[in-house]
Amino acid sequence: MPHQRSRASLSPFHAMILLACMSAVFSSCGTVENEVAVASSPPPPETATVQDPGEVKYYPSDEPLKLGMEYFSRGQYGIAQRYYRDAVEKAPKDVTAWIGLAASYDRLRRFDLADQAYKRAIALGGETVQLLNNQGYSYMLRGDLTKARLKFQKAYELDPTNATIVNNLQLLDSSRKFIQRTPE
Repeated sequence: MPHQRSRASLSPFHAMILLACMSAVFSSCGTVENEVAVASSPPPPETATVQDPGEVKYYPSDEPLKLGMEYFSRGQYGIAQRYYRDAVEKAPKDVTAWIGLAASYDRLRRFDLADQAYKRAIALGGETVQLLNNQGYSYMLRGDLTKARLKFQKAYELDPTNATIVNNLQLLDSSRKFIQRTPE
């Protein structure tokens, strides 16, 4: 004959579930009078506006971005590139992460990938001073001084007091002097 469990006995697992359900029911009750639970009256309805989740700028974690910045500042561009790539995968609308990724690619001399990242950053945030400066520096690293000057000049027009841009323009001018060759 198969073993039959009496209705009064519960397994420990089922007993825990029953206790959890009972505590949930009793915790939703109001005061206890004469050992009878009386439910409290529901709160009055409030008018609340619900924001569309599509409008909220949500970042699951900014840890990859922070680590990308940290490793970039240490000069470890390969590791920085990995963290920036993770950051743009988690938050594809984060312009800062795209610019960091592009700058990391520049330092790794992966200019094809840098151009793609700059293009994405421009699509998201427009041509900012920082982005134009970074693109100018990218072209300078490639040896394309004409394109570098155009980007630096455009950034300078947006912010003529930016010391970084002024220094990059001076660096570009001094490098042009060294590149000039004597006529043959």
